[in-house]
Amino acid sequence: MRLGIDLGGTKIEICALAANGGCLLRRRVPTPQGDYPATLRAIATLVADAEHELGRRGSVGIGIPGAESQRDGRIKNANSTCLIGQPLRQDLQALLGREIRLANDANCFALSEAVDGAGQGARCVFGVILGTGVGGGIVIDGRVLVGAHAIAGEWGHNPLPADAADPLPPLPCYCGRSGCVETWLSGPGLAADHRRVTGETLTASDIAGRAAAGDSACAATLERHGRRLGRALAGVINLLDPDVVVLGGGLSQLPGLSASLPEFCGRHVFSDDFHTRFRLPVHGDSSGVRGAAWLWN
Repeated sequence: MRLGIDLGGTKIEICALAANGGCLLRRRVPTPQGDYPATLRAIATLVADAEHELGRRGSVGIGIPGAESQRDGRIKNANSTCLIGQPLRQDLQALLGREIRLANDANCFALSEAVDGAGQGARCVFGVILGTGVGGGIVIDGRVLVGAHAIAGEWGHNPLPADAADPLPPLPCYCGRSGCVETWLSGPGLAADHRRVTGETLTASDIAGRAAAGDSACAATLERHGRRLGRALAGVINLLDPDVVVLGGGLSQLPGLSASLPEFCGRHVFSDDFHTRFRLPVHGDSSGVRGAAWLWN
């Protein structure tokens, strides 16, 4: 039995997978905000309760909103800031009494969809997260690519490629740089672009809803977003050349997005033939927690 845990900013979720990938159990609890010791206890309790209910012990994989430093094993780059600088793997192994495996949550998403989801059977899968932030994970031959600095797939902090037809100011990013893909393609970035152009303050979901109802200004905002996403992903494809790109996160559901990407992306790809497949996730919001369990695949 494989246990997967998705450690998110607002909730901690656990699932138990059978050998065939069937879900035996799924539970979630609120994340103790800003409280590292309580977060450890919440994870340990979820594991203990799941194993008690199912009557067996399992392997444990955990998806986290950050990465382990290759220097000292402590957590870095986490938007759940109470994790930063903490020896999370060491502390959880002591609490749970076993080896655990940790991975970035975007890597877990990509792994889930590569194993038995939208990228099943593909040699190279790039999993995209489009939500509050922009991230990604790479799976090659069924294995997550972590990288020398544990940042493989972090395309959201590359600069958005320039386009003479779409001149953009280099917006500041929380990472300390400016002009990052995330500042334009995240949910807040989409809303900010709409506000700059129209003067109207709407959420990304409101923009999508109004576009679907025939609002031309909102439809134009979504088209700008799709074109920018296309040229940003073309840079990834020119480097990685994945068989499948799986689109996850709340913005992946924007109307017409996945259907438009072959056109918006293909014009920037360095190839005379372009057949990368763009897919929505088979497992939806379960992909992250399932991918954590598949870290023991």
